[in-house]
Amino acid sequence: LPPPMAPRFGPLQLALAAAGTAAAVLDLCVDGWMAARYAWGGQPGLAALVLGLLAISSVATQAYSWLWLRSDPPALRPSVPQWLVAVLHLLQLGFLFRCLHALRVGWKVCWERAEEEEEQSRMAFLSHDISMLRLFETFLENTPQLTLLLYVILQTDKAEPSQGEGAGGAWTGQTRWASLRSFLQDKYELSWQSSIVYFLWNLFLICPRILVVALFALLWPYSVAVHFPLVWLAMFLWVSLQGTDFMESPGPEQLYRAVVAVILYFSWFNVAQGRTLYRSIIYHGFILVDSTLLALSWLWCQSPSDEHSYLVPLVSAALPCYLLGLALRVTYYKWLHPNLQIQQEGSYDVVDAKGRTDGVEFRSLSVPDLVNRRMQWLAQAQFPVSRTVGQRFRNGAAAL
Repeated sequence: LPPPMAPRFGPLQLALAAAGTAAAVLDLCVDGWMAARYAWGGQPGLAALVLGLLAISSVATQAYSWLWLRSDPPALRPSVPQWLVAVLHLLQLGFLFRCLHALRVGWKVCWERAEEEEEQSRMAFLSHDISMLRLFETFLENTPQLTLLLYVILQTDKAEPSQGEGAGGAWTGQTRWASLRSFLQDKYELSWQSSIVYFLWNLFLICPRILVVALFALLWPYSVAVHFPLVWLAMFLWVSLQGTDFMESPGPEQLYRAVVAVILYFSWFNVAQGRTLYRSIIYHGFILVDSTLLALSWLWCQSPSDEHSYLVPLVSAALPCYLLGLALRVTYYKWLHPNLQIQQEGSYDVVDAKGRTDGVEFRSLSVPDLVNRRMQWLAQAQFPVSRTVGQRFRNGAAAL
């Protein structure tokens, strides 16, 4: 079997990219609306939290966007003065500018057909960076805001329409995962069964975490200000010990590790190449113990006459839910992972196997300089194989 080819960027992908850009603008408007509602409702603290999360997410996203633009090949840079791009990032408009630039390139790919192969490579590069920036935004802003929203709902016993915002986080995670997979020739497409199980195990792992953190905040509102920094620091040290090499210099690398530590507060995210079994056991064991302690502290202080007593069955189901997520993850990797298809197919024919290796091969694009090596490195970490191939990538500077 020949390796599957990279998906082509067409009108459907252009429409989805435009919808994603519109969703980013809408998300910003919803954040402002939520902050204004909290402020007008006499809850300035919640308004400040919403704006603070928005500011932290925006600053980190703009910083990554600017650092990546500076290290990108000249062919990837937009045809506008660099000082203007810098000003847009300072004004927190750099990510939106990236999205609009990607739409312009996507339109050219779809309709003008000028230098099609090169434009396809350029569009793939831009799309992967935007997907990664959206992932950072999800865990720096949307997931904490979802936790805050759940806390407000439990505190006031009133549901807000904006709680649907959390669905964007799951969609972004799926988009990022598919984006990483597109680099690997030997990764086959997911079946619908695999896609469902993959989505469910992620959902069953992250939902109990959000629930217990929200309940812990409901019990002691200011305790989260102590709990989060402590867990974040532990995750930051753990990521640092794994020796990540994602950015080009030590300073930005520390920023990357800090953001990954925030992601790990809520969800698993592998940052090192090689087998992940033991790292996964350590992480999930730590999160399981931490979440259990948060849930037990809430149950211990729960009064039988408390108005939130209806949550006791829900909290009691959080641990089985998390364990179910772990079971589904084991099921996915043991029976549904696309790598199993390769193993079942056995050896290649003589012609097909000629020139192949046993390891991972990255997709060969017509313009090697337009390969997004940041995402290549991350793909190797997120989808480990039996052996490491090729040389270690260093953020767009190393040769393939």
